[in-house]
Amino acid sequence: MRPISPTLVGLLLSLTPSLSTARTETPFLGFPSPWISPTPTPSDSDPEWQAAYDKAVEFVSNLTLTEKVNLTTGTGWEADRCIGKTGSVPRLGFEGFCLMDGPLGVRYVDKASAFPAGMNAAATFSRKLIKARGEAMGEEFRGKGVDVQLGPVAGALGRTPLGGRNWEGFSPDPYLTGAAIAETIKGIQSKGVIACAKHYILNEQEHYRGSVDVRVDDRTMHEVYLWPFADAVRAGVGAVMCSYNRVNGTYACENEWVQNYLLKGELGFRGFVLSDWGAQHSTLGSALGGLDMAMPGDIMGPGAQPAYGSHWGGALTQAVLKGEVPQWRLDDMVTRIMTAYYRVHTGEYTSRPLPNFSAWTQNTTGPLYKASNSTWTTINEHVDVQSDHAKLIREIGTKSTVLLKNNGILPLKSPKSIAVIGNDAQDPPGGPNACPERACITGTVAMGYGSGTADFPYLISPATALLLRSQKDNITFFNTTSNWDLSTAQSVAASVEIPIVFATATSGENFVSIDGNAGDRNNLTLWDNGDALISAVASVNPNTIVVLHTSGPVVIDYAHNNPNISAIVWAGFPGQESGNSLVDVLFGDVYPQGRTPFTWGKSIQDYGVELLTAAPDPRNPRQEFPEGVFIDYRWFLTPGKGDRNNVTYGFGHGLGYTTFEYSSLIISKHDNWGEYSPTTGTTPPAPVLGSIPNQDDAKSYSFPEGFERWRIPRYVYPWVNLTIFNSENGTAKAPSIGDFPSEARDGRAQELLPAGSKEGKEGGNEGLYEVLYTVTVDVKNIGEVEGVEVVQLYLSLGGPSNPSIVLRGFEDVSISPNESKTVTFTLTRRDLSNWNTETQNWEISKDEKVVFVGSSSVDLRVNGTLPSGETVD
Repeated sequence: MRPISPTLVGLLLSLTPSLSTARTETPFLGFPSPWISPTPTPSDSDPEWQAAYDKAVEFVSNLTLTEKVNLTTGTGWEADRCIGKTGSVPRLGFEGFCLMDGPLGVRYVDKASAFPAGMNAAATFSRKLIKARGEAMGEEFRGKGVDVQLGPVAGALGRTPLGGRNWEGFSPDPYLTGAAIAETIKGIQSKGVIACAKHYILNEQEHYRGSVDVRVDDRTMHEVYLWPFADAVRAGVGAVMCSYNRVNGTYACENEWVQNYLLKGELGFRGFVLSDWGAQHSTLGSALGGLDMAMPGDIMGPGAQPAYGSHWGGALTQAVLKGEVPQWRLDDMVTRIMTAYYRVHTGEYTSRPLPNFSAWTQNTTGPLYKASNSTWTTINEHVDVQSDHAKLIREIGTKSTVLLKNNGILPLKSPKSIAVIGNDAQDPPGGPNACPERACITGTVAMGYGSGTADFPYLISPATALLLRSQKDNITFFNTTSNWDLSTAQSVAASVEIPIVFATATSGENFVSIDGNAGDRNNLTLWDNGDALISAVASVNPNTIVVLHTSGPVVIDYAHNNPNISAIVWAGFPGQESGNSLVDVLFGDVYPQGRTPFTWGKSIQDYGVELLTAAPDPRNPRQEFPEGVFIDYRWFLTPGKGDRNNVTYGFGHGLGYTTFEYSSLIISKHDNWGEYSPTTGTTPPAPVLGSIPNQDDAKSYSFPEGFERWRIPRYVYPWVNLTIFNSENGTAKAPSIGDFPSEARDGRAQELLPAGSKEGKEGGNEGLYEVLYTVTVDVKNIGEVEGVEVVQLYLSLGGPSNPSIVLRGFEDVSISPNESKTVTFTLTRRDLSNWNTETQNWEISKDEKVVFVGSSSVDLRVNGTLPSGETVD
């Protein structure tokens, strides 16, 4: 056992007023977060949540011990038709839960859509489109018989632009990500599917992701990384996935501070926490630390291959029988799961389609239980769930395309000839799904790689779309595919009016690697000789257009400063309609409203953060977040931190085909403020639902007599193993019950947290969401074409410890030539507040606060100061 460090003691003392019950040394993990409270019991809530909770309580009250355990534990990797599947309750005719990736579509199935990535959705800066994307995905997941969509993503948030999974999420700005994840959740769950916000929390890189100990201070946690999850909870998300990494010493999936104290206590989360695949590390630690569902159920060994056994299943049954896990905690797990289920199964979605596919093959027939090679049967019904979603995918792809640079060449005006240059424009030679997990760059890249992908039903490449448009408009068309044959590229480029050169840089998950990039990118250069290709083409033609499909920013300053490069277009990862979306923008068929959801710096060093790639102790990698709340534009634009001169394209930047003028900023204070008061009172005591008959007789909960002939190999069951039960060691791979304070198993009423939810209001203290100010600004189109302006509101919170500005509002507005529109924003108490580590609450400082409104973080047109002192409660 290792004693807790003095440094961490100081950190933990900033997390809570009293740590008299905190562990001072770790039984099994090292440098633990403290035990602050057991899992809190939800309070009464809004009518929809309360109705769902009441149904869940009634259902759970009728379950046996093993039936309850069955619903908390996955049946094992490859043990069922879904990526994750819990056990069922055959006695009541209740099928286990089917869980499937991912954040941009149903993974591993046919006849489903490949939507634009999360970062593209964010780049639209359109709440309407983001929600519509969620609705369409929800329809497809439900149509396939999926109960839980493993998305959307708020972690990785995007602390470093090298982060492998940033593209799955939305933006390194917590406000934008919070707004986007909330709208996505509302869309998904409106279609009868449980959304799962992930990866909770601080899962900011792929290197060492399974063991890295991330050290973060309490303020940074609240103001940056927890912020979008609060929005997810506020939106009513049904599930949250805990991440692989450790947080201040303890694995996230058994970290009582992040799961019980922050998520379920402070934010008032009503749903259930499920583990990432293999992120569970113990029986008791995870059960008492706030985990509610174990995925995939069996213990995942090196290389994600099953190392037989389970932390839960029969081990959890055993722990309950021995009193190591109290019955109320098991009841709470199942009640949370069923509450989320009933919450989305309302109205027209009370029925529940069952899975009609296999995640392990797209063949029509195969083994029902792949891991056991069971009797073959029909496992894929090939249900087409795409509907007309291609139209929405194309629209989002178009409206997320960002014009970074345009010297007037766009939109294209009847060019006589064009050339498409580069591998990234081409049809993948083996088809769009030839590379497993999309882990290659042979052809155009329209999504990253890893578990956040989906199979393309088809992929319209830029080369194909531009060829079709050229044929339609009688444009002479040339195409060259190689990134390395620079002489041919130059020859073709010199012979046409408009050369369009394509380049990429992708990223993904660490279980696959491309050219030495193990999930995280190694640098911010373009791949496959892309930078050299761009420079070579530009050297022979002053009308060069550059198109980028990248998972985030790249160093592109050389192209920005090159006068022969007339336009730079970032298309991100637009999904199956990639080429069509691009053509719509290049030819001006659709107005380009895309805005970059991250900052483009001149070098990786300019971002002020480091990726941990070579830990001094690889067995115990540790990562500090010394930059605190200063990431992305918050770093670049704050004097004494970054340098705004190192910004090539600022957060929120994006050009259009017209010009907008800003005027008449008005800040109106609301007169009916309520006093902001710390939450007081207690939670209800934890209910015990039903009873456990014959608790002293373990044999009553062992495998039924004669079951062996029906037993499926490698399938996780809820029954105890009597040999293990009767051994001195007890539950395998679990710490001793003596390693946990008695408070960890205490089901009595708990004091509510000062910033916490009360009376079932989710997302924290209800006073945080009270509107204090309304801000209006007039925006006029002074150009000659109708256009969409993304109007952005930034706030200076004042004080030396704050970023110079933070995003606090955005609206996309369509305005005709010579028309003026008034755009309205609201500012809540939360928007104006900082986290106080001493009071464990949000507070508005006395520092002067200034509102800025403009078209990007580096193009602020008008500003006004909030009346001095009036923002202090």
